[in-house]
Amino acid sequence: MDDYSHIFDLTGRRAFVIGGASGIGRAGCFGLASFGAQVICGDVAVEQAKATAQEITAGGSAAEALHIDLCDGKSVASAAAKVGTPDVLVISPSINVRKPVLDYTEDEFDRVVGLNLKGIFRALKAFVPGMVKRGKGSVIVFSSIRAQVVEPGQGIYAATKAGTVQMIRALASEIGRSGVRANAIAPGIVETPLTQQIKQNDAWYRAYADKSVMHRWAQPSELVGAVVYLASDASSYVTGSYFLVDGGWTAADGRFTPPLPAASAVPVA
Repeated sequence: MDDYSHIFDLTGRRAFVIGGASGIGRAGCFGLASFGAQVICGDVAVEQAKATAQEITAGGSAAEALHIDLCDGKSVASAAAKVGTPDVLVISPSINVRKPVLDYTEDEFDRVVGLNLKGIFRALKAFVPGMVKRGKGSVIVFSSIRAQVVEPGQGIYAATKAGTVQMIRALASEIGRSGVRANAIAPGIVETPLTQQIKQNDAWYRAYADKSVMHRWAQPSELVGAVVYLASDASSYVTGSYFLVDGGWTAADGRFTPPLPAASAVPVA
């Protein structure tokens, strides 16, 4: 009988998580460490990243923290020189300016695109060539359901998330033969610092919860399974994917629940 009990084991692998100070990135650091990975928590908020690393270390796993600013090419190059070539690269940071497209300033456009799209590009350029040369590794970037569905005030953010998916798909097709995999995770609505504005508005918060078929928001911890899966050998034949973790948001229209007959009234073939 084949033994699949270790396909999620990350023992001996180094994972660099950019965005490890808070939210989904922080949860990902704990998840990867729980399965044996040595984790490097990278973030522009380095003191918070250190707190993440210290908590992981206190739990008996190996972790350290490192400053990295995806909006600064020199910072990314410096981090790459210190980290070297990781086995797993996770990129989670993003920002949003909630405004109609026609009300955006060029500075706001540059800020959102500069982190959400160009920042990821910088990280890929800095870390992936070494993974390709070695012939093994997993690249995991965070996109969003907004790559697929959008609403007023989300146009530029959504454009960066769609661009992230296409960039990672292209990368996957270009490096596939090397043995390095590249995938995008698309969360739905998650309680993180990025969504704090919505949480403070009860009607807005509730409307988003009800749009999910599960009628609730996700917690950062609920993205950990996807991260560990894509980092591990359990996903050894998965690359170029757009991995939805959205509580069914994109599976259902959600604007109206039609009156359906009772189960007992439905004809059975």
